[in-house]
Amino acid sequence: MTAHRGGLPALLDRARQLASTGRRQILGIAGPPGSGKGTLAAELLEDLGSKAVVVPMDGFHLAEAELRRLGRRDRKGAPDTFDSAGFAALLRRLREPGEHAVYAPEFHREVEESYAGSIAVGPEVPLVITEGNYLLLDEGPWAEVRGLLDETWFLDPPREVLVSRLVDRHTHHGKDPAAARAWVEGTDLPNADRIAPTRDRADLIIDESW
Repeated sequence: MTAHRGGLPALLDRARQLASTGRRQILGIAGPPGSGKGTLAAELLEDLGSKAVVVPMDGFHLAEAELRRLGRRDRKGAPDTFDSAGFAALLRRLREPGEHAVYAPEFHREVEESYAGSIAVGPEVPLVITEGNYLLLDEGPWAEVRGLLDETWFLDPPREVLVSRLVDRHTHHGKDPAAARAWVEGTDLPNADRIAPTRDRADLIIDESW
């Protein structure tokens, strides 16, 4: 575990090196909700172009109907509201490229559902970037994920930054400010607290300096 120094340019250089090893690599970007995982993954993808594909963990959200059936709708985003075994199975497929593309699901926040077969990962792509809250969680099917990643980064911004970003995110997607803050305090922050100890399993710890 190493603390990151050098900002975004150093992270881009590190990702370029991963994409240049001669065999497929999988980079995992972990961290609590609102830590900027998706933003950083997008920055890496913009720099690497066709050398990378982003496959977010969020594509494995359980469907709304299934969450209601299980009685878990009011805490969507907790570890047991994902198909973690399915996510691990996809990573196993992605580790060893075959002759054909592997297709991954993509989560659409505007409808709160995932669409199957949305993200194509061709056999020629040298770097797969996956990002999500629970990549380093050491329990249940999640425990397999860390061993399927070649390198992992953990984003660890201050808590007040997380709260501000999360409230903005939820209001942007339709919640009123009071409901947004209630969801952050009742769901997002408990999930963040559950994720915090997993930072010690990452190769690189990244604060706001990137």
